[in-house]
Amino acid sequence: MRKALSFDIDQTLNIAKTPIPDEIAELLTDCLNHFEICPISGQKFDQFLIQIVDRLVETGHATEEQLSHLHLFVAQGTQYYRYIPSGNGYAKENWEQVYNYPLTDEQVAKISKAIEDSARELGFWEEDKLAPGDEIIENRLSQVTFSALGQKAGTEAKYAWDPDCKKREQIVKLCKEKAPEFEYEIGGTTSINAITPGMNKEFGMTKLLEYLKLEKKDVLYFGDMTQPGGNDYPVVQMGFDTITVRSHEDTAYALRGILMNL
Repeated sequence: MRKALSFDIDQTLNIAKTPIPDEIAELLTDCLNHFEICPISGQKFDQFLIQIVDRLVETGHATEEQLSHLHLFVAQGTQYYRYIPSGNGYAKENWEQVYNYPLTDEQVAKISKAIEDSARELGFWEEDKLAPGDEIIENRLSQVTFSALGQKAGTEAKYAWDPDCKKREQIVKLCKEKAPEFEYEIGGTTSINAITPGMNKEFGMTKLLEYLKLEKKDVLYFGDMTQPGGNDYPVVQMGFDTITVRSHEDTAYALRGILMNL
């Protein structure tokens, strides 16, 4: 029997950059009674809370005991947070950072310049479309993320911007010429995650096994970008059993089947 279920977030548990829907919140809360639940994504910690944790608490009515089986592998698993129950009900302050592998200021600056210069040269730098206070390039401590339309753009606009990943493939190709010492992965609907070599989901999933004392056969992974170049592909290469999904509806269907067969 599996001991852990691991998930990409955008396009796997939700519509990109939105809180997980009611059904996913309820299914994941039920899964917390049977499995260690391990979302791993390029998102920053606060987005994990907004998109997943708050929904588990508000809609799934997850208890502190259930949340102790939820493991947040932030920024492709280069940061790891776990919940420490207090006995006084859920509180954001009870999330403990177990580890963090941040980039240096120099690395952040070099990556940011390579991405911006590449996007501008290709005509894909669309600063005029940003919402007030939003940004295209974001420092997520252990990775730098390019979001072509920013974080606040509407879902419809994001889906329409690069549905076949061709724009981002061009940006990645140019970035590799400008700053080849870093790795670039396509994720979500408009994003590129830039990291130091090896600090991708392979790193995160290796840490997952180490900290949860599991073997690969104990884990089932769900992701939508499992093709070569996608940010879920390192998990496939590692040999984890993987379910490729197209949307959160596919994930919900699979989870219902898993729970029915316990």
